[in-house]
Amino acid sequence: MNNIFKTLLGAGFAVAVAFYANSIMGQASHGGFLVLAALFGAYMAMNIGANDVANNVGPAYGSGAITMGGVIIIAAIFEATGALVAGGDVVGTIKKGIIDPAAFGNDPMLFVYAMSAALLAAALWLNLATWLKAPVSTTHSIVGGVVGAGIAAGGFAIVSWGTMGKIVASWVISPVLGGVIAAIFLYIIKSQILYQKDMRSAAKKVVPILVAIMAGAFLTYLTLKGLKHVWKDLTDMLSFLPQTKKPTFTAALIIGLVGGFITYVVVKPRILNKVEKGSGEKRADINILFGIPLVFSAIFLSFAHGANDVANAVGPLAAVYDALMHAAIATKAAIPLWVMVVGGVGISIGLALYGPRLIRTVGSEITELDEMRAFSIMMAAAITVIIASQLGLPVSSTHIAVGAVFGVGFLREWLDSKNMDEKQHALHAEVDKLHVLKAELDACTNEDPAKKLELMEAHKAQKKAVKKIKKA
Repeated sequence: MNNIFKTLLGAGFAVAVAFYANSIMGQASHGGFLVLAALFGAYMAMNIGANDVANNVGPAYGSGAITMGGVIIIAAIFEATGALVAGGDVVGTIKKGIIDPAAFGNDPMLFVYAMSAALLAAALWLNLATWLKAPVSTTHSIVGGVVGAGIAAGGFAIVSWGTMGKIVASWVISPVLGGVIAAIFLYIIKSQILYQKDMRSAAKKVVPILVAIMAGAFLTYLTLKGLKHVWKDLTDMLSFLPQTKKPTFTAALIIGLVGGFITYVVVKPRILNKVEKGSGEKRADINILFGIPLVFSAIFLSFAHGANDVANAVGPLAAVYDALMHAAIATKAAIPLWVMVVGGVGISIGLALYGPRLIRTVGSEITELDEMRAFSIMMAAAITVIIASQLGLPVSSTHIAVGAVFGVGFLREWLDSKNMDEKQHALHAEVDKLHVLKAELDACTNEDPAKKLELMEAHKAQKKAVKKIKKA
């Protein structure tokens, strides 16, 4: 698909959204500003799909567990599903409470200008970042846009710099946490399976536990992040759930534990069967055990991302719509269905048209990934968000994913260098033995043929041992 055709498709979607927005406002005063905001919102949604979604599916693609077509289909379906089903019906008009609404002096049109400018600025930056193949945080992009618009409207004093400080801190916290957690899981896999003499038996014991932990972590993550907007509706239907406005950590953890236990019971016999069919003694046989879990992790992450981050695209658009309809500034605005559709469908279109660029960057251009490494990265993505949310630390899913990729890359290099050192020590020891045997063989006379034959056989065996280490 050439770039001109992609551009025409994207422009066609944005124009269709603008026409619909115009039909809603009709001859209403300032209706043209909703058309502009709708254009910017559609553009923003497509850029989120092109950039941010790569973090959810890039590792699965890079490992070879899913093809590029497969990850695009999975992400497009579940991003849109998450946005439309669990994206919520209310959004904060000023993301993260970073500026004071009073800064706009109760002038709804000034607010409309600011939110429209924030949308366009964030979308342009995401577009540039995608072109540069740089994975960035869409949440922080829209936050930056809102901060800039707020400063233009009311000066530097209206910004909550304490909140901004936390966001800046997350630029360090997110990748470090993600990298450490991913490295820990990869080290567990290597030390408890790959470095064991009997990999088959080790895989039978450890892999079902790891898959169960992954299921529990993702269900907890999905409950906290993906279902928070529809939790009240779920509690109305399921009376045994805690009757709270949002899922509590305890409730999410219990759901995760139950799901993890069920997963362990279900997958253990299947993993045992797979191990028995393969030799169980090759890295590829172990890698294949993590393939299906990676598919489900891509599904869960995409759904939660669509439900949680669609507000980055449609929040300001919903705010503009609310301000124009009510001629007032509200701290919370209802999200009309058409606005949510713009977010969900726009993310999917952007992903399909331009997502492969960043998916390749995250999945294969930072470090070489296989299923084990990708599994560790996906685990880090879920667990880091869970830990950070309970500690009140602001984190970025983009920064977590990139940090996790670097984490497994650093661990891989460290283990490889460590193994190389051990190999060199072993080689030197075996070469020394070879030299000793050679000296003994040279000193042996023909008067003791039995001894000479014994030394010759030992020397021959030692040469094979040295060659084996060199090939390893």
